[in-house]
Amino acid sequence: MGRGKIVIRRIDNSTSRQVTFSKRRNGLLKKAKELSILCDAQVGLIIFSSTGKLYEFSSTNMKSIIERYNQSKEDQHHPIMNATSEGKFWKREAATLRHQLQNLQENQRKLMGQELSSLSVKELQNLENQLEISLRGVRMQKDKKLTDKIHELNRKGNLLHQENMELLNKEHHIRQENMDLLRKINEARDAHETNRISHAPNGFNLEEDECIKLQLSQPQQQDYSTPANPRTLSRLKLQ
Repeated sequence: MGRGKIVIRRIDNSTSRQVTFSKRRNGLLKKAKELSILCDAQVGLIIFSSTGKLYEFSSTNMKSIIERYNQSKEDQHHPIMNATSEGKFWKREAATLRHQLQNLQENQRKLMGQELSSLSVKELQNLENQLEISLRGVRMQKDKKLTDKIHELNRKGNLLHQENMELLNKEHHIRQENMDLLRKINEARDAHETNRISHAPNGFNLEEDECIKLQLSQPQQQDYSTPANPRTLSRLKLQ
């Protein structure tokens, strides 16, 4: 079941009233801060508790906000502004912005460790705490970026390792195919040699057989030496 509708009236119990005040005050201050940040609005909030304690929040400077509020209330009674009053209004706006700029520059110099002699011990402690919080945030962001970078490098390293393993497997497969192809070529060559020898007559090699036939078919050399002397021939006939 949902919560019942709360009747907006004064809480009689002092303890419950104080608890409700504390909760709603914190919520109101939080909403005012969010409104100033999200919408770039100048927000001023002033709260007095039942005991007279002051709680306030201002997005810039409470005094300048109050002055602007008073000026705005005056302008509501005079909706048509002449050139002089408009000029004064913009002068006040420029002075306010100039004052805000000076405050920001002063705070920046203090954060950089300059012009600290005028600060009290408590102000220096607050400044130190602020710097530690800022430094902690910077370190957390740096660690996060480094961690993300390490994870990204590890992921890329795993991808490269997988690609290298795939290339090694392909290389092994290609080497195996080359070895199988070379083996088949050698087997085909050996089979061709065996087949040629087996079809040769008398088991001789065809080339050797052809060489033998050529040697056997060469004509015998005739004796073309110088004929003998006729006297010697006649002697032989007489004998």
